[in-house]
Amino acid sequence: MTAGAPGVEVRALTTQDVPALVRMEDELFGAGAWSAQSLLEEVVGPGRWYVGAQDSAGTLVGYAGLWFDGEDVQVMTVGTDPAHQGRGVGRLLLTALLDHGRALGARAALLEVRVDNAPALHLYESAGFERLGLRRGYYQPENADAWTMRLDLRRDEGEAP
Repeated sequence: MTAGAPGVEVRALTTQDVPALVRMEDELFGAGAWSAQSLLEEVVGPGRWYVGAQDSAGTLVGYAGLWFDGEDVQVMTVGTDPAHQGRGVGRLLLTALLDHGRALGARAALLEVRVDNAPALHLYESAGFERLGLRRGYYQPENADAWTMRLDLRRDEGEAP
């Protein structure tokens, strides 16, 4: 159990979690957002690290992933099952990603988030991410704009960026 998300713990995702990921992706982003094959490749891909938030009943209620390029980590996704949003699951997952990025020695965490995703923007900004700029037409097929964001992971350690 973790403060902020009672009864929820973070664990590594496995290939057996892909059906639950497909269900959550469809609920969050619409049918066909990511295929099962694409999600499988992400979960086991080189340089990728994916975790899930599991409730006390063993149900996956959130997921998150990052990619490490040797210098920075890219937050690939943080998703929370709609029935569990607002309960601290997203913050728990983001914290796990950022802690892992620091453990890898990453300089910064980078991400892109839709400009109209107010809950995600709040999550990232409250974690210290800063908006770098607007990326036009990033999300397809909606052609929605995205904010690019960055968090200096070394700032807490007193290191120069």
